[in-house]
Amino acid sequence: MRRQTLWIALTSVLVFGSTASYADFIDDSQVQLKFKNFYLDRQYDHDAKPDFGSWSQAATLDAKSGYEKIGPVEVGIDVLAKYAVRLSSDRGTADWVMPFEDGKQKRDNFKIGATLKAKVSKTELKVGELLPISPVLVYDPSRQLLTTYDGAWLESKELKNTKITLAYIDGINTRYGDQYQELTLFPYNNVDHATPKQQADGMYIAGVDYQATQDLGLSYWFADVKDIYQQNYAGVSYNTNLNEKMRLLSHVRYFDNRKSGDALYGDIENQALSIGAKVKTGSHSFGLGWQQMFGPNGGVTGLMPTLGGWVPQPYLVNWSIAGFIRKEEKSWQVSYGYDFKDVGLKGLTADLSYIRGFDVNNGAGKDKGRESETTFVLNYTVPEGKLKGLGFQWMYMDSNYKNVNAASLVENRLATTYTYHF
Repeated sequence: MRRQTLWIALTSVLVFGSTASYADFIDDSQVQLKFKNFYLDRQYDHDAKPDFGSWSQAATLDAKSGYEKIGPVEVGIDVLAKYAVRLSSDRGTADWVMPFEDGKQKRDNFKIGATLKAKVSKTELKVGELLPISPVLVYDPSRQLLTTYDGAWLESKELKNTKITLAYIDGINTRYGDQYQELTLFPYNNVDHATPKQQADGMYIAGVDYQATQDLGLSYWFADVKDIYQQNYAGVSYNTNLNEKMRLLSHVRYFDNRKSGDALYGDIENQALSIGAKVKTGSHSFGLGWQQMFGPNGGVTGLMPTLGGWVPQPYLVNWSIAGFIRKEEKSWQVSYGYDFKDVGLKGLTADLSYIRGFDVNNGAGKDKGRESETTFVLNYTVPEGKLKGLGFQWMYMDSNYKNVNAASLVENRLATTYTYHF
């Protein structure tokens, strides 16, 4: 599936499409050029762990066509071309931002992907490069270039208030990679670190999202990373206005993870519970979260299973650098956010959160592990004028570990972003 079939399909659209409908294909297109300057610096407090980081500049061309009607089917093409160049010197350490091979960090990274999209009524199929947002698989925009996937993704909204999803994922192009690779289990973040016998032959996904009322949403998803793990997900969201000035955003989410097929990474039997609530009132927001891991096994890692390639799981309320997904770990979070618009600084926001994890099971006769993380994020987006949309972000993270297999660290990220719309 990975490349040849897609380009044949794209060529077919251009060759067999009619001139009359071709106008919609062009006129309804959206083209953006996105720029991102990104700096990352991570400092460990352990001499055995080398510090790492880099400074880079990227440009991404994001082109989405309109739809051309071929019989009963509307067809279009999306193209995503991404390029990043490292501006800093090579530290000789992988920082998971740029490709790293043979003890050296590459100077630049170029990726290009295309997606064929076809829809009938309220059902759409996308084949090629995918940027999913779902409880079982998400793309990653947290560093410089995006983590993307190769496969097929079908969404149908034919039923009222219901979205049905079916998908097959063939490979992953990690945020720090320059080509697609097979699916593995974290922390086997490169195929080079996993033998051919540890690589999944695809990932199968099915999901249903149902909006029961204006405030209440229900979800069920299933994923099978073949011969590694299966994941069942159930979620309930409740978002409502408490009064004219106050809004509640809340969720309860549950993951059940089991081994799949040949269990290439060992037995997996793990569950995760995520409960979160945030209240927004005026310029303020206040949040609380609880997260808990259950189950005797997390495969060879002992963690809740996630895909290799540093694939995030933001559907867990306490997901962060630490993740808080260790065996039997419990964790809580408190957060506060402020929007400075009411004091004359429109476009400026700040968010502060603290997460504390405890009761990590390190095995018989060993002390329980614990960890904590403080995160501060400052965002500013130019609200108007010629530079409208120019964005700046500073993210500061302080992670501390006790009796777990990790070194405490402090990380700073600085990002400047701008999108030009053609």
